[in-house]
Amino acid sequence: MKKSLSWLALAALLSTGAMAQHSEKERQEDAARHRAMAAAHENAAKCLESSRSEAVCLKELQAACKGLAIGKYCGMKHAH
Repeated sequence: MKKSLSWLALAALLSTGAMAQHSEKERQEDAARHRAMAAAHENAAKCLESSRSEAVCLKELQAACKGLAIGKYCGMKHAH
């Protein structure tokens, strides 16, 4: 048990260290992707508020997020 906890701690440290090694350019590109995803989600919210169907709004969200996020929900998934 103690050995597995040590491995988990080591893995956490390594993953934290890897995140800290991003260049300034990579950090700026990541920030731009997050802004683009946020804009896509804001447009999806406006679409839903306009009484358009959920299917249409999801299709527009998927198109706006193509290449930005993982999964068909643009990096977010929630329960209904």
